[in-house]
Amino acid sequence: MLGSTPAIAQAAPAGATVYQQRCSLCHSVVPDKNGVAPSLAGVVGRKAGSLAKFSYSPALKASGIVWTPAQLDTYLANPQKAVPGSRMPLALGDPALRKAVIAYLATLK
Repeated sequence: MLGSTPAIAQAAPAGATVYQQRCSLCHSVVPDKNGVAPSLAGVVGRKAGSLAKFSYSPALKASGIVWTPAQLDTYLANPQKAVPGSRMPLALGDPALRKAVIAYLATLK
């Protein structure tokens, strides 16, 4: 579990920095603006592989995952282990960085 709402609110600004440094090259946070990877706007609570304007890997589309904070944590720790055949090549090994970026993602609508 990633923690309570106040803890998440405190982690979000740090998560924006992590996003900018580690994720923004491929992912946008603007709704319907995909890059090399899909937009992360509204990702928390969304079914994996469900944006109509992005071509996901067959593995991610078939995963049945809903991006909860816990599922995002598992995926970001090791995308290839969480969903073998997914195309995301990078992992966030540090649990504190994952917590921060997930808190930031939860603020995006």
